[in-house]
Amino acid sequence: MPVFTETQCQEQLDKYLQAEERILAGQSYTIKGRTFTRADLEAVQAGIKLWSKRLTRARRGGMRISYR
Repeated sequence: MPVFTETQCQEQLDKYLQAEERILAGQSYTIKGRTFTRADLEAVQAGIKLWSKRLTRARRGGMRISYR
């Protein structure tokens, strides 16, 4: 599994948070009775969770591997 720096994690998390903000401001719209969705909010929120975990891990010094 790749190891990400704290900066990389923060940059990716910031992008996902911006995407979530844009989606929440206008995720879907309706034209002539048909509803269209611009983006997948659940996928963006999953990305936020993933990058939040990676950021926490990076702040703690990266992954720790223990051999038994």
